[in-house]
Amino acid sequence: MTDATAPLEGTPLIVPSSVDHALFDGIVEACRTVYDPEIPVNIYDLGLIYTIDINDENDVRILMSLTAPGCPVAGEMPGWVAEAIEPMAGVKSVNVELVWEPPWGMEMMSDEARLELGFM
Repeated sequence: MTDATAPLEGTPLIVPSSVDHALFDGIVEACRTVYDPEIPVNIYDLGLIYTIDINDENDVRILMSLTAPGCPVAGEMPGWVAEAIEPMAGVKSVNVELVWEPPWGMEMMSDEARLELGFM
């Protein structure tokens, strides 16, 4: 990364979510219905959902990662997330994007996920 493309110091590595939007909590719950088939914890608590961005027209943009780039369901998981959110009342459209920066790490899991997986 050159100095020209390096993020400014203090810039968050993960884009903030639209936590104050009326649809936010419902979208989080919809994400919690999606599970990585190899891990018995939902993808939200695993920390795979980085950003839930909802604009004024209720278009939803999800930035998510996977536990590893070689994940066998990498091609399917974004579709599963979109399918979980699209039926929600008020949602106009859903766009799910896979991102690899920052790389996912176990520290991104919720306490509930760590407990479920025996890391606490």
